[in-house]
Amino acid sequence: MQKTGNIQKMHATLEEGNAIYQLPIGNEMVAMNALVGQEISLIFNGTITCSNCGVITKKSYSQGYCYPCCRDLARCDLCIMKPETCHHHLGTCREPLWGLDNCFAPHIIYLANSSGIKVGITRKSNIPSRWIDQGAVQALPIFEVDTRLKSGQIEVALKAFVSDKTNWRKMLKNEVDEVNLVATKNQLLAKVTGLATELGAVALDNEAIKIHYPVVEYPSKVTSLNFDKMPEISGVLRGIKGQYLLLDTGVLNIRKFSSYNITLTY
Repeated sequence: MQKTGNIQKMHATLEEGNAIYQLPIGNEMVAMNALVGQEISLIFNGTITCSNCGVITKKSYSQGYCYPCCRDLARCDLCIMKPETCHHHLGTCREPLWGLDNCFAPHIIYLANSSGIKVGITRKSNIPSRWIDQGAVQALPIFEVDTRLKSGQIEVALKAFVSDKTNWRKMLKNEVDEVNLVATKNQLLAKVTGLATELGAVALDNEAIKIHYPVVEYPSKVTSLNFDKMPEISGVLRGIKGQYLLLDTGVLNIRKFSSYNITLTY
């Protein structure tokens, strides 16, 4: 079977502890879990279409945009990567209405275990897909706040005691041990009690969530596949973790190639 169209990052949901993936391609959704264990091929057809304005672009910026949209859209601003730098309150947001909808919504500060314990933030509506996108095998919400800026401020404070990075190679090789996130949370809460109270953060009392991925074999060596260097990619799909397809020929970061026009054969 073949499907052709522009791809976007895989949609991820959690069902009974299992990560379930669907790949948007054109106007269709392909159930990817069912393809694990099969030979598949993905061919880049040479066209990249900006996911915002629809113009054809020679290069993708910020995972799927043309350069003018990347320059002008608030979702491509630096504050998306560094929420503590949110500047909406200064009146300088590129898209004030977009900012109201996305940055003045409930946000969660969480601990996750992707390649070791890390701290992160996300909109409440992005749970649990955010954790699946990162390849976390465990996750635990610890605070809820009402703005993105506040979540970033608490995350910065917590980064003094725990990492905010994922070692993506370790994550893909599944070189990760189960940890006690609740114990770590309890240790960290005391470090930021004053700031959390000042910002009106609500401490959350949850059990850690465990996430299992559709993988039959993890790679012992991680080799990245890239449509810009290799427009035809094929192999047996050994699994899916994070936003990566784990093929027996290498790993492909689907999110990196958002807005690329691809033909998927399976």
